[in-house]
Amino acid sequence: MNNQFLLTSLIPLVAMAALAGITWWLLQATLPRQNEGVVRPKEHTPDYFADNFSVSELDQSGSTQYRLTAQSLIHYEDDELSDLVKPAMRAFQPGKPVVTATGDTGKVNGDASIVDLYGNARILRSAGYGDPQMQADSEHFRVLVNDDVIETEKPVKLQRGVSVMTASGMNYNNVTRVMKLFGNVKGAIAASDAGGSSPKQPG
Repeated sequence: MNNQFLLTSLIPLVAMAALAGITWWLLQATLPRQNEGVVRPKEHTPDYFADNFSVSELDQSGSTQYRLTAQSLIHYEDDELSDLVKPAMRAFQPGKPVVTATGDTGKVNGDASIVDLYGNARILRSAGYGDPQMQADSEHFRVLVNDDVIETEKPVKLQRGVSVMTASGMNYNNVTRVMKLFGNVKGAIAASDAGGSSPKQPG
């Protein structure tokens, strides 16, 4: 009888203890963890990688307008910039020669609207549509994709057909096909290259 009374008396205590334990567990599960609400500042650390990277931008008809490729890409989370190895930027415009921009290394911003090319940077416009081949070499070129413009603030060597010129800077508009040379411009334009999109010196 005493054992039965003791067992009966312990049941409510055990139930209360179990209820208290479950309540505590639920409370801990719903409470925010320490530092959970703190926004971690983004750091300049890689958050993804890509090998043999390629991305294309299409025009309204579905044809490729621009294509950016690279041997490798490393993306950083804080500024959304990506480092590129052996990048190549190609512009395909109807009725115009293909323009290819390359470099040893490069950077591209988050929406791929600005591509910087460094080290043995080269712009090559194929011959065609009334223009000879054009090649520009420098240590840095910036490709402004939305404006279809390529520019540099570094010394540049320009070859157009048999003409060769050097300058302290350059701006090439692929829409108007006008090349502007800045600073200390030297060289000569051959008579056979005098027409078309010949280089121009501002001022």
